Amino acid sequence: MLIRRPPDIPSSEITPERVFLDRRSFIRHAALGTAAAALSPSTLSGTRHTAPQDPRFSELESELGEPVNAWTEITTYNNFYEFGTAKEDPHRNSGSFRPRPWTVRIEGHVNNPGDYELDDFLAPHRIEDRVYRMRCVEAWSMVIPWRGFPLGDLVRRVDPTGDARFVEFTTIVRPDEMPGQRTGVLPWPYVEGLRLDEAMHPLTMLVTGVYGVDLPNQNGAPLRLIVPWKYGFKGIKSIVSIRFVEEMPMTTWWAANAREYGFYANVNPEVDHPRWSQARERRIGELRRRETLMFNGYANQVGQMYADLDLTRWI
Repeated sequence: MLIRRPPDIPSSEITPERVFLDRRSFIRHAALGTAAAALSPSTLSGTRHTAPQDPRFSELESELGEPVNAWTEITTYNNFYEFGTAKEDPHRNSGSFRPRPWTVRIEGHVNNPGDYELDDFLAPHRIEDRVYRMRCVEAWSMVIPWRGFPLGDLVRRVDPTGDARFVEFTTIVRPDEMPGQRTGVLPWPYVEGLRLDEAMHPLTMLVTGVYGVDLPNQNGAPLRLIVPWKYGFKGIKSIVSIRFVEEMPMTTWWAANAREYGFYANVNPEVDHPRWSQARERRIGELRRRETLMFNGYANQVGQMYADLDLTRWI
């Protein structure tokens, strides 16, 4: 796995944008010839735009040669039920949401619990950029350039006790700003969880940005989770609580419909959703469907964690 961390000052802040993007294009084509990187996340030194809609961004690729989805696709086609159930609702309804000030609570079986203002929460961590595939349980997908840091770095920092076996995440509840929370479409607040070893895996990220800028409200500002080998609903957004627990937490979609949405939610083309096939997916921006990869293409990195798990079950 190749993960390169950016320097203290991103090169995009000291290099003209056109030169920077041309250099990334050269590096991209060189990297595609390296078989060892075929399933690794790529890195992308972010440019600091308030709205990075420059079409040259769409030329960036993952190491599999997949084009990165456009800014407009990533920020206008979302599942974020706190703002509504239609794909355009988060973009349309999140303008009043305030991602600052923000506090994250660390609690449960840890030696360093506390309430952390967002800047203090982020300060000890080295922010990096990675391109990941994202596969929705609804059988659509994107390739997205995220910005954040490994969740495992935070886990080590807060120092779980021997009783911590799972990590539970909770989204903020602000129905005045999040109109979807004024409905009963899901039980609020939204809750997700990981096994501790999943949380510690190097691919798992706490994300603060996309395309090199801070997360837009509709994408989970100011802090969200990304676990690229799992279906997208595991990527909880607008996190305010991270709790280390002994028992497997009851997550929101699992509680709402256990038959269709389990705790693990690993991408598996061999196990269909009860209402549709998972063997193929529709990449946003493409006309033809493509085959879905086991663990979303990250099997070499994460498959060993589930050697004793019955992957034929919908969990």
